[in-house]
Amino acid sequence: MSDRRKRVGSILRAVLDEAIPGGASLAYVFGSGLLYLLLSQIITGMFLVLYYVPSADHAHTTVAYITKEVASGSFIRSIHAYGSSAIVIVLLLHVTQTFLYGSYKGRRKLLWLAGCALFALMLGMSFTGYLLPWDQKAYFATTVGTNILTYVPFVGNSLKTLLRGGTEMGTLTLSRFFVFHVFLIPACIFAFVAIHVFMFRKAGPAGPVQGAPEALKQSTEPFYPKQVLYDVAFAVLIIACLGLLAHYAPVELGPKANPVDTQYVPRPEWYYVPVFQWLKYWESGLAVLGILVIPAFVTLLFVALPFLDRRPERRPWKRPVSVSIYGFVFIGLGAMGAISHRNDLRDPNIAPQLAKQRADVQAFMKKPFEPELAGPSLIAATVALTNPVAGK
Repeated sequence: MSDRRKRVGSILRAVLDEAIPGGASLAYVFGSGLLYLLLSQIITGMFLVLYYVPSADHAHTTVAYITKEVASGSFIRSIHAYGSSAIVIVLLLHVTQTFLYGSYKGRRKLLWLAGCALFALMLGMSFTGYLLPWDQKAYFATTVGTNILTYVPFVGNSLKTLLRGGTEMGTLTLSRFFVFHVFLIPACIFAFVAIHVFMFRKAGPAGPVQGAPEALKQSTEPFYPKQVLYDVAFAVLIIACLGLLAHYAPVELGPKANPVDTQYVPRPEWYYVPVFQWLKYWESGLAVLGILVIPAFVTLLFVALPFLDRRPERRPWKRPVSVSIYGFVFIGLGAMGAISHRNDLRDPNIAPQLAKQRADVQAFMKKPFEPELAGPSLIAATVALTNPVAGK
């Protein structure tokens, strides 16, 4: 027992006494914030899985039951939904801070690659989780997303059929997305988080962008207590923001998916809206170029950044070309999101339909939960729980 305590103590000392070049800083809180958000998603997701049934017949009803009947169910579901958006925001802040500080240079190439893999996995989590409520918004937005696979040469249609579990979306699609969202992608995330943390420990903190390396080594500060306090304060801020949003603006649930509704206008989650707008510009014969070639090229440049930018210079004002390109990409994405929103408001055909869809969501949320819509199997289970004799 004493040897085990010594090993635990040595690990804690190694973590808490780690030297931070240049001292603690608020710029370093985003990584720990992402770990907290991941933990929050795991806890709230485990609660939701207790009630959720991944089938076309029961998925929407179980989510409606969580939202309308389960004690604090709407609050926890809202924490989970807002947490997904918070991960994207903090992840972008973390990547931006890493890029501006030049923290991908030198010995941190593999650390950057592991971070890029985590970025892709987080976006995959958001995409697969979006379908699970099986309401109108989730169904049609995912339909558009899976249709993009058809632009992949030679194997596009096969990939779409494999992901959907058939030519149309249904229970097999839900079960596949559920497995990806709950098991496969989280397992990959855990693995890459471990790799990312291990590589960070091996490479060490990059430190601030100013100052000679020798001077920064002399002005180091241990991780505990100041940086720990910064990280805890940021986590508390995240908790407060998620809690306030979940309480005062709970996430709504729309009517159950109706595949034959030809009037529905699908719109993705906010962080996919720029991509959605970009796809509109490539609906002609150049679709493969705009949907596959250009995004793949930009992604490759982003991933290969440490191998392309080999200069030791880390100060952003001394890297005007790369910083300008990075800023241009983000400004472009923001502009496309704004254009998409403006077009929706001004289009005489789309704006009324979107207003009707919002009204349908609000009307559904006002309706009481109706268990008879759950289907025979869930009704039988409910009867068996409330009246065991009748259930037999």
